Amino acid sequence: MQLKNLSKQEPLLVVSLGLVLFAAPFLYFFLKSSVQEEPVLGVGSAIVFSNQEQTSVGLPVRLKIPVIHVDSAVIPVGLTSDGAMDVPKGPAEVAWFDLGPRPGESGSAVIAGHYGWKNNTSAVFDNLHTLRKGDKIFVEDEKGLITTFVVREIRIYGKDEIVPDVFGSDDGKARLNLITCTGDWNIEAKTRTDRLVVFTEKE
Repeated sequence: MQLKNLSKQEPLLVVSLGLVLFAAPFLYFFLKSSVQEEPVLGVGSAIVFSNQEQTSVGLPVRLKIPVIHVDSAVIPVGLTSDGAMDVPKGPAEVAWFDLGPRPGESGSAVIAGHYGWKNNTSAVFDNLHTLRKGDKIFVEDEKGLITTFVVREIRIYGKDEIVPDVFGSDDGKARLNLITCTGDWNIEAKTRTDRLVVFTEKE
């Protein structure tokens, strides 16, 4: 199913099990996480990402969050054939949305990770909710350079809430936003009730 052009200001419906809608003026964004199925992030086709031409920052290869013992490979992902953001195949990796800025570039880079995994296997963002303002996050790029980000805010959204600044910002700052699921498990919808977003800024 193709995504509708957001300029028409029409509601977007996606027929896909467990897919969850977040709406923003320039973005539709989906995330699910499950011990049964993998989370999915999707974005609208009309999104304009800033600073995609920047090349001073290398491609991200590792995400490190010492306070919650995360040291994970970063897998670049784009969109799947049905317009959803692709995700890492396993519970230990994280996915960077490579149609947006690289971590450290101006704008909002986005990294998503799993919360919960089948057979009680640990997932990379199981403890993301324990981060606090001021905690540091490190992204290592392909050149071996490390960019430090500082947590500035943590928000929990209902699955249908508007999220205007997850994928976009225009203040010239370099941001990194981490996304996973939280809340109660909805058996029928096969998704969790809430979405957790950790907003960070480059130190």
